[in-house]
Amino acid sequence: MMALTIRKLFYRYAKLLIIIVLAIFFAQLIVSIIYFPSIHDNLLRRSGYTSSLSIDISDVSARKGGQIFGDDEESSKNHAQKLAMTLRLEELDFVPMCDITNKEAISAIHRAKTQYCKQVLVNKTCQIVEGHFYPKQLTNKCRSNIRKYGKHLGCHLDEKKLRLLSSFYGNYATTNTPTFCLDICLQAGLPYAGVQYGTECFCGDIAPPSNAKISEKSCDMKCPGDQNQVCGGYFTMNVYETGLDKFLPQTPITGEKGDNSVRIVFLLTLNGRAIRQVHRLINALYRTKHYFYIHVDKRQNYMHRKLLKLQRNFNNIRLAPLRYSTIWGGASLLQMLLSCMRDFFELGWQWDYVINLSESDFPIKSLEELETFLYHNKGLNFVKSHGREVQRFIKKQGLDKTFVECETHMWRIGERKLPRGITIDGGSDWVALSPEFVSYVTGDKDELLRGLDVVFEHTLLPAESYFHTVLRNSKFCNTYVDNNLHVTNWKRKLGCKCQYKHVVDWCGCSPNDFKTEDWPKIQNTINRQLFFARKFEPIINQEIITRVEQLIGIDDHYLIKNLEAYWQNVYDIEDLTASTDDTILTHASSILRHSSKILASEDCQILLGDIIEVNNYKYADVYKGNLILHKVALNNNLEVVLETWYKSNNVIELSSDKPYLDFIQKFKVSSEYDQKEMTFRNLGDILGPFSEPILLYEFSAFKASGNLSVLWLDPAGVLADVNVISRDENNLTNFIKPTIKNPLLPGVWKVALFDQSELLAVTKFLITPLEFYSNKEITHQEVNLIHSGSQNSYKNFTHTKGKNFLPSREQMLHYSEISHSNTMRTGDDLREWIDSMSPEFYTILGTCVVASSNQLNDKVVCGKYKFEFCELSEWSSKSPDPKGTLGTLDKGNGRLKRI
Repeated sequence: MMALTIRKLFYRYAKLLIIIVLAIFFAQLIVSIIYFPSIHDNLLRRSGYTSSLSIDISDVSARKGGQIFGDDEESSKNHAQKLAMTLRLEELDFVPMCDITNKEAISAIHRAKTQYCKQVLVNKTCQIVEGHFYPKQLTNKCRSNIRKYGKHLGCHLDEKKLRLLSSFYGNYATTNTPTFCLDICLQAGLPYAGVQYGTECFCGDIAPPSNAKISEKSCDMKCPGDQNQVCGGYFTMNVYETGLDKFLPQTPITGEKGDNSVRIVFLLTLNGRAIRQVHRLINALYRTKHYFYIHVDKRQNYMHRKLLKLQRNFNNIRLAPLRYSTIWGGASLLQMLLSCMRDFFELGWQWDYVINLSESDFPIKSLEELETFLYHNKGLNFVKSHGREVQRFIKKQGLDKTFVECETHMWRIGERKLPRGITIDGGSDWVALSPEFVSYVTGDKDELLRGLDVVFEHTLLPAESYFHTVLRNSKFCNTYVDNNLHVTNWKRKLGCKCQYKHVVDWCGCSPNDFKTEDWPKIQNTINRQLFFARKFEPIINQEIITRVEQLIGIDDHYLIKNLEAYWQNVYDIEDLTASTDDTILTHASSILRHSSKILASEDCQILLGDIIEVNNYKYADVYKGNLILHKVALNNNLEVVLETWYKSNNVIELSSDKPYLDFIQKFKVSSEYDQKEMTFRNLGDILGPFSEPILLYEFSAFKASGNLSVLWLDPAGVLADVNVISRDENNLTNFIKPTIKNPLLPGVWKVALFDQSELLAVTKFLITPLEFYSNKEITHQEVNLIHSGSQNSYKNFTHTKGKNFLPSREQMLHYSEISHSNTMRTGDDLREWIDSMSPEFYTILGTCVVASSNQLNDKVVCGKYKFEFCELSEWSSKSPDPKGTLGTLDKGNGRLKRI
């Protein structure tokens, strides 16, 4: 009977299972019939296109960070994370010397691009695993003559509202012991350590009062790190000496004007292309008795070439022969500084102070005031401390991590313990140091320096801590002044956005540029012992620099022509080839061909030659366009140098609805967006296949009923990405970086802004096809690789309503054929395509001729066109710029004259 019942149940469930299977089969069959691809669908898919245009913008909110995550993608991510836990030996062409299990090290090794860097990371990791890489303890040479490390001062009664030791508190549930707490307090530079309630550690710089001392029996709780030791009790504390005296930085003297016989080495560590600002800085600081030692980053050949002639013309200016490729936060920064300082002694210079500056620094007091101040404080060393609790500083700076620099990147490969016995300090990498201290850190290394060199070779931002830490632990500890003579324009909400993640495995902060609105910050330094400010960038704001010059007593502004003009180079013919140069050369060549057609309409036939320079041009802190300096042969075979001025157009269409016209303030695409300064560094909007476009938007107020949507349409009419802008009053100004892989499909791209299904604005941007690759005319093979785009990587968007923006299926097929044909072009055919697009995005504003030495009084005529001389124009890069040109020496006072 029981067997019969079971058999009936089995047949019943079997029938149910068969019905379910059949239902699923027919459902799949119906779906496959509905969505079976047509011939046109297959053509679109082969071209990398989506198969449906019925995308619903309301569904876009499911996207996270610009990407849609499906189940397959989530599982792929989880699988990738599991793989990342194990070192994949098949990726290495060598055998590691140890078993690496550290997740951070494994991640760094797999992300490194070259086998050399992978091996460096592996070797460092294995050396650390062996346990002999870092020194375990170093000797502090600034110990007290009275206090002794570990001396027990007894058991003391503590109070909840008035702690005996109030400088630091930590709770260590498994590791606390008197020694553990002593090392923490010594690391913070504090003279007293106390353990309480078993797990608690306190540090302070004031000795506990004698009347707080109580019986040792009141401190009776075992230490979690060592059950054989006692760690205080309930509101009772065992107090110990760390062996240090209370640290008191020296207070510098503000002396009256008098003997200014102090000699300074200005150590200029330069990067970028702002050569005119470097000249302006040297003009402000130059005296014949001072020295200028200039290190130019190894990759900045333009800056180095322009400054080389200085050491031929001035015997107190030298360029570093050994150049480093430095990165933000890199160990190479400290190596570079120490290398430069060694050179001072080899040059035989006699000096009293070295002050390091960058192209972004500028004096905010007269040089005479600085000389007087330093004269009265000879022998002191000026550094700026962090001003925070030390353990917090160590964590924030990543000092408890190991970093390795290679491939111009700082890779984090794991945790580390800092050496016992020393005080850790740091803050700013801008310093003013005495020759005695510099001789110590650059000379024969003692045990302290050898140990610190190993630590700081693998430290993020080492220049911000090395000199401070050496000072605090060496015989020079009584020369420490907590002032680096600088005021810095910190705006941490803007400057602390992890903008250096591409070069360091860490989040860091960077100061903002001073702008006109920041003038009160500089005025507030007048009565303080501050002599320099940073950062200044004339490409961002030049007016503030002019004001500072007036503040420090420079009174020649009324004589200076083009005081409000600024030019900054973006390309030079003598530069080593860079990937960005291919885009700039292609773009500039097209602009010049367009300009030559304009001249031809004036019967001026020109034969284009080499492009010499491309410069940004600003006036009164407003971008006015780009300038192309180039060689030509005129129709009478006269060879001359012309400069062509042009500007990018604002290609945007706004809704005719009046509320939306007022609502949208900015809606623009370019590249090189600076989050900190909230502006594009690519002033000319020159983008190529390897550019990373960014959309910058600014709204006056949110009138939208819901979230806004942004659609990116490529030149073939394919939807490349969709983004969402949340309806938030705190999100009125922001930027969007689309998740579109390189290379980008060349041609005209469109970006649309939607409120639900309402089209609010459309902007266009040009991805210029490359005429040049590696500074040579592009080949058929290179065109196939670079101009084909990356459509296969686009997401498959479905259910979107993009009326009046997205093309129909027929239009997409048409655009696809045109795009495919265009991306195969080379030679004259390619140039014709490029030239057909440029006029929509750029306008020619003028052309001038560079005069020869005796030509300024003559006219250069070509057909009906009379050229203006560049030297007599206001806009040309050849127009006089005394503020941005190194002056001539006035032997009477040892200064440089700009006029």
